[in-house]
Amino acid sequence: MRPLLAAPILFALPLFALPATPQAQPTLALPIDCTPGDTCFLQNYVDHDPGPGSRDFTCAGLSYDGHKGTDFGLPSLSAMEHGVNVLASAAGTVRGVRNDMIDRAYTPEEDARIDGKDCGNGVVIDHGEGWETQYCHMRRGSVRVRKGQQVEAGEVLGLVGLSGRTQFPHVHISVRRNGEVVDPFTPDATPDTCGAGAGRTLWQDDLGYQSGGVMSAGFATAIPDYDSVKAGTAGVAALASDAPALVIWGFAFGGRQGDVLDLRIDGPGGRVFDTRQLIKKDQAQFYRAAGKKLRAPLPAGQYTGTVLLIRDGTTIGERRVEAVVQ
Repeated sequence: MRPLLAAPILFALPLFALPATPQAQPTLALPIDCTPGDTCFLQNYVDHDPGPGSRDFTCAGLSYDGHKGTDFGLPSLSAMEHGVNVLASAAGTVRGVRNDMIDRAYTPEEDARIDGKDCGNGVVIDHGEGWETQYCHMRRGSVRVRKGQQVEAGEVLGLVGLSGRTQFPHVHISVRRNGEVVDPFTPDATPDTCGAGAGRTLWQDDLGYQSGGVMSAGFATAIPDYDSVKAGTAGVAALASDAPALVIWGFAFGGRQGDVLDLRIDGPGGRVFDTRQLIKKDQAQFYRAAGKKLRAPLPAGQYTGTVLLIRDGTTIGERRVEAVVQ
């Protein structure tokens, strides 16, 4: 699976650090003010494959070749525009900042403008004993700390943005020791292993692991375009009884070939619509929509839409939405 671009750092570094002593390892709080699995989603992890392929710390595919950090993604551009804080994961001293790059989804035509500044707007924090964290893709003009400033864990650094080499709004956090990348989920891992050291983590809280999920869902009266789904403007909360069609859509991440997206609509009288759509190839982000044309007015009342991401017969992601027909 080749996830969306989320280039991590400002300069090239080796992929993994040698195992560090437990006493030297910092404890990391969330680098973003959100609820993982609800208002944000862990969409890419550190790449543990030393070759041209990719695999995350569980030996699964939620990474891409050379990815050196963890991506906490937002479900839409509107969530980004509303404002989501990027937070310092641990106390330390600000070592560097960038704050003047525009927020724009990456395309190959952007290479000249980015000119190696793949991290976009960001902050690097020195935590002592060779440890540092770097926060990337922040919103232009939002960085509120300066070089040399002391910060505490949880202190606001700025806002999630879309700067640098990325195609979706998120904060990328890289963890390094002595200039070498450390996976905070498995700090003792070596470059050619994955699935090891699962009992040790740098995270303060148990973030769990979700290999895919449904980020958002909504009702519409026609099949929405993908741009409006990613923007967060495709859903409606109220429907007219004489609407031309009743549609449910779902926006998901981490899709694998063979997965199924189940889309359902239930109304005042019971099940209105139910369909299953096969995911035919690995996809970092994707959406599906389905519904029915209406030949008679919709009964008034509450309608519930359910979107399930199913893998090997097990639901790994779910999102429910409601709309009212008056």
